[in-house]
Amino acid sequence: MFKYIIISGLLLFSGLVQSQQKTVKKQLTIEDAELGFSKGLYPTNLRNLQWVVGGNSYSFIQGDSIWIRPALLSSKMPERVIGLEDLRKVCPTLKRMPNIEWKDKENFFFYSGNELYQYEVSSEKGGKLLGYPKDAEHLTYQSAINVMAYTRDNNLYLANEKSEQIIVFESKDPNIVSGQSIARSEFGITNGIFWSPKGGYLAFYQKDETNVADYPLLDITTTPGSLRNIKYPMAGQPSEHAKVGIYNLGAQKTIFLQTGEPLDHYLTNLTWSPDERFVFLAEVNREQNRMWFNQYDVQTGKLVKTLFEETANEWVEPEHPAYFIPGKNDEFLWLSERDGYMNLYWYNLTGKLMGTVTRFDYPITDLHSFSPDGKFVYVSATGKDARERHLFKIEIARSFAQQLTRSNGSHQVLISDNGTYVIDNWSSLQVPRKIEIYSTNADSKGTHVILEAPNPLSAYSIGTTEFVDLKAEDGTTLYARLIKPSHFDSKKKYPVLVYVYGGPHAQMVTNNWLGGARLWMHYLAEQGYLVFSLDNRGSAHRGYNFEKVIHRNLGFHEMKDQLVGVDYLKKLPYVDANRMAVHGWSYGGFMTTSLMLRYPDVFKVGVAGGPVIDWKWYEAMYGERYMDTPAENPKGYEATSTLRYVNQLKGKLLMVHGTVDDVVVMQHNYAFVKECVEQGVQIDFFPYPMHAHNVYGKDRVHLTTKMLNYIMHNL
Repeated sequence: MFKYIIISGLLLFSGLVQSQQKTVKKQLTIEDAELGFSKGLYPTNLRNLQWVVGGNSYSFIQGDSIWIRPALLSSKMPERVIGLEDLRKVCPTLKRMPNIEWKDKENFFFYSGNELYQYEVSSEKGGKLLGYPKDAEHLTYQSAINVMAYTRDNNLYLANEKSEQIIVFESKDPNIVSGQSIARSEFGITNGIFWSPKGGYLAFYQKDETNVADYPLLDITTTPGSLRNIKYPMAGQPSEHAKVGIYNLGAQKTIFLQTGEPLDHYLTNLTWSPDERFVFLAEVNREQNRMWFNQYDVQTGKLVKTLFEETANEWVEPEHPAYFIPGKNDEFLWLSERDGYMNLYWYNLTGKLMGTVTRFDYPITDLHSFSPDGKFVYVSATGKDARERHLFKIEIARSFAQQLTRSNGSHQVLISDNGTYVIDNWSSLQVPRKIEIYSTNADSKGTHVILEAPNPLSAYSIGTTEFVDLKAEDGTTLYARLIKPSHFDSKKKYPVLVYVYGGPHAQMVTNNWLGGARLWMHYLAEQGYLVFSLDNRGSAHRGYNFEKVIHRNLGFHEMKDQLVGVDYLKKLPYVDANRMAVHGWSYGGFMTTSLMLRYPDVFKVGVAGGPVIDWKWYEAMYGERYMDTPAENPKGYEATSTLRYVNQLKGKLLMVHGTVDDVVVMQHNYAFVKECVEQGVQIDFFPYPMHAHNVYGKDRVHLTTKMLNYIMHNL
């Protein structure tokens, strides 16, 4: 049994107590595995955990209460609890506790329906700030001036306390899209609306999709079925033309930055200067091998200067904005892979490189914040073990780095507004979750634990997870994970499922709870299987050289590395090398299909979900970065197309696809099925009607059941 301690209303786990009776463990079901979050099978967490702006307090939501607590238990600051009934005095229609966002140390705001409310902690009063249309999307609030930017259909508007609809840009042309992300959310682009720091201006993306081909998606929920067209620029085909608009709230006028020709280059990582005089763009040519960091005048839209350029033989992929140093309108930090790993570089507005701030031989993954005086910057990076995430405090002028995180594992951190404290939410293979607060002073050793989660799977039969280090053919270390059943017997022979992704921007093997594995993998292990995953070259968080080997020939090196894992498995005395299966989704679907066809004697069974079949049908922004265009790289496209290898299939192959997939469109799987018919090759195919690139909800249980039953039946 577990022993629990209650401290200030929080449930803390202290450890295992010896039990006099042996308990019978439960068995995971597929429904448990896929709906585990709602069943409490993932480590407990603190909802809406955040620092209060302008102070040393933090807040979180537990049940129907907002808890506000000082960073240190020894503080004389009082603990505050705000209940749902308190917020209902401000917003009577509230049915449940909403997430909140702090404006300052006294005021927070929250959404209810299509309205925004504010609550003041000390007075216990508040009210409605503004309303907006019910069909508003992409809500982006500027608290400094109490104005909401949003989109309706493809147009951009504002709302304030006086009006719910102020036109920023409106067009009757459905091909003109304003205020939404562009470039299909590549280059770190996640939104299309950018408030200036003081709220005097609103920058926004606009794209003209007139020349982009329509791709048809069939809606079967209507009678008769109806057609929904999406804009989908395939590799080598005409793409969108992007602009950046600047709306002046005072003058109520919009201008567009004069970004010039060619029209189909990429406008990425938009950044405002702190004084609102300039906007900066990392502009990338369509070939994606050159980037210009450009400065534009907000009043005229004219190019001021190019501060610096970056080039590469394979690709240049800016993914972060510029980060201006506090108190300096003319100095900023820039994240770049130019020297092989994502590191920090210090520039001024003349374009002068002031210094290389970090020289890590591992990548920075996030820049969190600066100290208020601008002397230090806080970043997350993998550290020496790419499976982990750690927090580093960097003294900018001295390029001096100190690691603040204290335990092996994967750390997600929040830095207090004044740079004094860290909230560290972390886990590892052995630790389900631990949330603690400590000082950003690296010499301080004190820690305040605010949550230590119990093992949510303690009542279930769960096997072991092991990390494995292997070597690629060029000597590169490859990280892998092996899951064994709880009833593992080294004298027996076990079939193996290899779960693969293998593509850029993803990492399967991590030192966090369950080692990055999904619960369904543990379900399968308990049925008498081993489950193996390996992060091959080309995958994320190992540096540019590790990634770039895939250029112009996707799948080749990735499969070579996966076979290193297979060779390792075959040497294990408890592996049945004649009973191996492979499964993956998206890029993993491409890998699964490729492995089944190009190495037909290795895997007996494969299940490929949402697979890329031929890269000429994938979107231009991602596809051209790694493959160039079909005209530039015809041999590469021919060699990587799985259609070329259909007649080599020996094992059992199940293809799965969402019928309205707008990422890997259904043309891929239909073309593969057609080629199988023409070649007389038998496969199995299962569509998931009205699902996009993945399958969610209760249908996810159906998908996992289908996939695992197929593997177990045919292996």
